[in-house]
Amino acid sequence: MRTCGRKGPAGVSRPHNRRVAALNPIRVYIVDDHEVVRRGVASLLSADPELEVVGQSGSANVALREILELRPDIAILDANLADGTGVDVCREMRSVDPDIKGLILTTYDDPDAISAAILAGASGYVLKKIEGNSLVNGVKLVAGGHSLIDPAVASRVVEQMEMQRKSLDVICELTPQQRKIFFLIAEGMTNRQIAEQLFLAEKTVKNHVTGLLARLGLQHRTQAALLAVRLRGAEGAAAPSPAPSAAPSAAPSPSLASSLAPAFAGERRVG
Repeated sequence: MRTCGRKGPAGVSRPHNRRVAALNPIRVYIVDDHEVVRRGVASLLSADPELEVVGQSGSANVALREILELRPDIAILDANLADGTGVDVCREMRSVDPDIKGLILTTYDDPDAISAAILAGASGYVLKKIEGNSLVNGVKLVAGGHSLIDPAVASRVVEQMEMQRKSLDVICELTPQQRKIFFLIAEGMTNRQIAEQLFLAEKTVKNHVTGLLARLGLQHRTQAALLAVRLRGAEGAAAPSPAPSAAPSAAPSPSLASSLAPAFAGERRVG
C-alpha cells in the first residue's frame, strides 16, 4: 500500500491513507452455507484494518433480509445455498439498493453460472481456491467499482461465447425448415413427433437432424437441445432492461463481455 506524501518531523512518510481507510472501512457481509468457510473468510478479512465484516449467514433468505438492513458496501456470496443461490440474493439486493456490490465466491467454474451472475449485477466471480491476499485485494477492487473475474473462469466463458457465435452463424444459414427442426429438437421432440408436426416423412427428419448435428459440430441431439437453450438465453440477455451496473456512475456499466478480464490487470493474478 502506498503511503501519503505527508512527512513527519523525521521525514518519515505517515500511512495517512491507511488511517483514513481504517476510520471508514469497507463494510462486508459474508454468505456461505459452510460455517467453517464463513468463519475463515471473516477472519481473513477482519485482519485487514481497511475491511469490516458486519454480518454473515448461511441462508439466502436470512442473508437478503440482513443485507438490506445493514446495507454493507459489498456482499460475498456463495453460489449455491440450501435455500437459494448467491446469484438470486445478488439480484434481489441490487434491485433494492444498486450501491451494494456483489462478489460470487464459489467452487464451480461454470460458464453458465458466471453469465447468470453478471446478469444479476454481480461485480465479480472468483473460485474458492483463490489465495487469501488476492481475495482481500479483490474485495477492495470490487468495493472501488471494478469488476473481478477469475481468469480460469473467464477463459471458459470466452470459449463458450465464441462457440455460440459460430453456432449462431451456422443456424442463420439454415433453411427455415431446418431451423424449425433445430428448435423442435430443443423442445425434446423425437424424429417421429417432428415429422408429424411438420408433415414430413420420419426418414426426411432423420436426415435433417444428422445434417444439422454435423454442421454444428455436435454428436448428440441432447447437445443440440442445450445449444438452443443457451442461444435463447443469450437472446434474452440481450433484450432491454439489463441488470443494474455494478460500477460507479462515472464508469461504464460492466457487461458480460467487458467483465471477462481480471481486474487485477497490471497488479496481481487471481488464484
